[in-house]
Amino acid sequence: MAVPGKKASQKLSSSLSRGGAEDFDIFCKICDRDDIRLPAFGYCVDCEEHLCQSCFNTHRRPKPLRHHQLLDKDHMPHTQNLSKSITSTSGKKSGDLSKPCTKHIKEVIKFYCHNHNTLICSVCVILEHPTTSCNVDYIPDISRQFLNSMEFKETLKDIDKLTDKCCQITKDSKQRVDISTISLKDAIVEIENFREEINKRLDELEKEVKNIATTIQHTNNKKFKTTETVCNDIIKSLQASTDTLKHLNTNKKTDQLFTELKIAQQLILHNENITTQLPTTNDVDEYTFESNPAIKKLLQNEKSLGTLIKKELKKPPQPKDKAALQMKMSTPRNINAKTSSDKDDCWITGITVSPQNQLFVADYNNKSIKMIDIKSGAIKQLQLESNPWDITMVTRDTLAVTLQVINTIQFISFSSNSLSLKNKLKVDGECRGISHHQGKLAVTFLSPDKLQIIDLKGNIKITVEKDSNGDSIFSYPCYVTTNSHSIYVSDTGKNAVIWFNWQGEMIGRNVVIGSPRGISLLDDGSLFVSDGGNKCIYRVSGNCKDRTTVLENVEGLQAVCWCDETRTLCVSTYTGTKKDNDIKLYKMV
Repeated sequence: MAVPGKKASQKLSSSLSRGGAEDFDIFCKICDRDDIRLPAFGYCVDCEEHLCQSCFNTHRRPKPLRHHQLLDKDHMPHTQNLSKSITSTSGKKSGDLSKPCTKHIKEVIKFYCHNHNTLICSVCVILEHPTTSCNVDYIPDISRQFLNSMEFKETLKDIDKLTDKCCQITKDSKQRVDISTISLKDAIVEIENFREEINKRLDELEKEVKNIATTIQHTNNKKFKTTETVCNDIIKSLQASTDTLKHLNTNKKTDQLFTELKIAQQLILHNENITTQLPTTNDVDEYTFESNPAIKKLLQNEKSLGTLIKKELKKPPQPKDKAALQMKMSTPRNINAKTSSDKDDCWITGITVSPQNQLFVADYNNKSIKMIDIKSGAIKQLQLESNPWDITMVTRDTLAVTLQVINTIQFISFSSNSLSLKNKLKVDGECRGISHHQGKLAVTFLSPDKLQIIDLKGNIKITVEKDSNGDSIFSYPCYVTTNSHSIYVSDTGKNAVIWFNWQGEMIGRNVVIGSPRGISLLDDGSLFVSDGGNKCIYRVSGNCKDRTTVLENVEGLQAVCWCDETRTLCVSTYTGTKKDNDIKLYKMV
């Protein structure tokens, strides 16, 4: 077989014959097939053959060979029978390499570039990773060392870690979607409530205008009735006078005619005077309706009923141990809740906070609800028919208050500067603690001790009294707090915080609290609990297993309320002294 571009001289023919095989350890396989043995200058990876310098230089000239990968003398394999060497050292043939190159689809990955930490094919070596600048290895030459290697084990660990991370991301994502779904449901309820407020206000404005129209109409009718009656009376008297005058004139009774004629003239003057005092057509006006330009402009210009504002969906992880529950509180700021109209010192039994930075308190002693501006301390007060115990926010402008003495839940509307009574619900017991979430009220009762879940129309959805053994769960359930998935009840008689889901199933409890009273949830799922017996406020984990003391030596602890937006804890006390008039505000530091 003739090799283009290469001729062996006659002088060298004898030394380059097969008889000289011992002269070269590695020789050109192509020339060897023509009975010419020349020393190897390089190696073709695709042909798996060593090449002399001439074959090496011309190997890629033919079109089918243009993409073959050539290795120079410094990088070529140093064993003549490469395929056998690969099979014996790596335990597999190079033919096992079958993964196509991502850049050159028709090429198979056979090499690894250490410099760029990437798998490459023959074309990649030629075009992007030449052996003159990159440290490139033929994969079958180095693959055996990775069997059960540390890199192999670490890679499996990394795969497991990434798998766990993806599972956790999926779990967290689902939780965030669930939280978002709940928040959107709450937002829809607020939208509907807002629309109801708008409708109610528009109905009131419509009624006012219609009442004015009705009043004007009644006035016009009354004027007309008066005019009609007076005019009919005048007509009757004048007709009678006319008949008399005509009769006397016909019968020529002159004396009587003269007398009646003068009387008739006086009657005319008298009735003319009366008619001048009657309403005229000028006193009755026509009307047309002119709409309020401000409302009309508002409806024309406004593009939406409101805006959905993003909240932080990912909440901090629930504290799992006492160290995570630790927190520091600032020196308290006192807000005096007593007003000049109060007959007694305050007993603040319930506290809640609105997003508008308003503090609402139930003053049991003075039978009132008070709205306190946290910044200025200004107070608006609403008297109730009975003593309130606890209070909760229902909508952006509505509160619900328990009136335990008369077995009633009273709803109260509020604005920036006023409080007013709304509807009320009669309940079947002495209602105490109350908390609202997504259109449902969780309410605790005494005599008998129980927890009820009630909708805003007063329909009882669930009643919880006894456990699966028929034993009473409660023994003086004082307060309750809720979030999207949990209900927590502080029970003074059981010395416990008891944890339920919204199906009324008891999930857990903490039974190491002396006399639990006020209770309030934080945004991370943990909760504050006031212990009146031990004069402490605890932070308890959401699973009710761990707790830590946040405040100590506070006399007469009663209600607590945590505000996430301002990171403030509001606390009331009952000691029977003037100190009870003050609500303490602690900032988390």
